[in-house]
Amino acid sequence: MKRQTAFPLIVMGLCLVLLLAACSNGPRKRVFAPNASVQELVLQADGSWLIQLRIQSFSNVPHTVSNVSAQLLVDGIEAGGMQLVPPVAIGPFNAEVEELQLQPSSEAAARVRAALDDGRSVRYELRGTLESSEPDKRRDDFTFEGQLWPVPGLSGVMR
Repeated sequence: MKRQTAFPLIVMGLCLVLLLAACSNGPRKRVFAPNASVQELVLQADGSWLIQLRIQSFSNVPHTVSNVSAQLLVDGIEAGGMQLVPPVAIGPFNAEVEELQLQPSSEAAARVRAALDDGRSVRYELRGTLESSEPDKRRDDFTFEGQLWPVPGLSGVMR
């Protein structure tokens, strides 16, 4: 007899637990610092560089980057500074690419030109700050190190 009365109580308890679990707030909001890197560098006729800056969000919620300020170094040589002020909206676990113009230092320009002529890569470092306005107002320092390679068939382009 005790078994028959205990079973409905156990089932009711499990139903209550499942009902409470269904009322939870869903996935937890996880916000991580975004990062930036150079996706492409294109030499322009006037000697400037057109930089495609990739801004990536590792958060599981939409992210708005309101300001990017960064220094670009090529093979350890300071190329110049970049500033991106218009807000960039980025979806969860996603990235956006923005174009910036950069007038490089003569040493960095010569290093990139030589690498393009020789068909070899250059190391680069991008470091600075990213300011976010959504989902939280925050300012994060970042550093990204990578390599840019000449693109076969595209003169003056490195990726």
